[in-house]
Amino acid sequence: MIHITDAQRRARLGRRHHLATRAAAIEPVAAELVGLHSSDPATVYLAARARVKAFTPAVLERALYDDRTLLRMLGMRRTMFVVDRELGAVMDAACTQALVPGERRRLIGLLEDQGIARDGARWLRRVSDRTLAAIEERGTATASELTKVVPELREKLVMGEGKKWGATVGVSTRVLFLLATEGRIVRGRPRGQWLSSQYEWASLRTWVDPLPVIAPAAARAALLTRWLHTYGPATLRDLTWWAGWTQAHGRAALAAIDAVEVELDDGVGYVLADDLAPVRAPRRWVALLPGLDPTIMGWKERDWYLGPHATRLFDRNGNAGPTVWSDGRIVGGWAQRADGVIDTEILEPVDATATRAIAKEADALTQWLDGKVVTPRFRTPLEREIAAR
Repeated sequence: MIHITDAQRRARLGRRHHLATRAAAIEPVAAELVGLHSSDPATVYLAARARVKAFTPAVLERALYDDRTLLRMLGMRRTMFVVDRELGAVMDAACTQALVPGERRRLIGLLEDQGIARDGARWLRRVSDRTLAAIEERGTATASELTKVVPELREKLVMGEGKKWGATVGVSTRVLFLLATEGRIVRGRPRGQWLSSQYEWASLRTWVDPLPVIAPAAARAALLTRWLHTYGPATLRDLTWWAGWTQAHGRAALAAIDAVEVELDDGVGYVLADDLAPVRAPRRWVALLPGLDPTIMGWKERDWYLGPHATRLFDRNGNAGPTVWSDGRIVGGWAQRADGVIDTEILEPVDATATRAIAKEADALTQWLDGKVVTPRFRTPLEREIAAR
């Protein structure tokens, strides 16, 4: 069995995640990273800025909203990703559509249990169709705009009643999430600046040409091929966690693409059959990556690049905060202080060359943000400590 060391995995990470050398455009980055996380509005911009030459928010906005070469869609682990159209079709068939029956069933149960509808399924069909028609009539619309023309969306649902996290949410939130899960709508422009989370919604069929229909098993094989090209070698646990698949689906997809089993420094992993040759280590590099960046969230088993820093760099729900990287491993974290300056905390020894490069990158990010304040949606212990300085 071929042995692929942690050092070799870090070399692949630097090259294939566009961190050692930045890309010329945003589209190949979104494709090769197998989507850019977009549940936090800032993440996708900061992740792109770390990987694309001369990147500005306008570059991503043009790709998303004018050229529409990229889409913001629901995908792996019920998470929003920015993807190219081809990947959007694959991701939808491989991951998202499997969520639809359970999501619909839960919403119907809430509607009936809380007295909003006697026949929840009929109510949901009618309101979903009216909501989609209202979006298509206007081109795009926010949730608040839709509640004015579809009154049923104003109803409230009590979630987690009697629990510490209990809350009341609008029916509009759940209906729009279901429509997104079904692939009937996509997020359009945010209202306000690029950090805003008040998005317009658009009908997928009027936003872009129809996406191809792919059989789920074929889509899972296609998604795994893309993912292993960028993230391999990886373990079965990494794969099923990242994709949100069962072990059966993971094993079937590995067999379908004839993935090769390899020995890792700590266990057994898989690579594509044509990806067994060693990868030359890239030139030295550093990066300041945002919370929920696709690289740090690319694997479940993270010791080979995270080290002992999980408790300070992740929140209790497993969401990663902002991280400092050097040559394929995480060496610290960063945050933005109240004065707008990016500050870092190094958690393990680095040499003088890396220290200077990290300081230079922090200064560059401060200048790039130009006074805009970015607070991660999911805050972590180290990020809070640095921001409070």
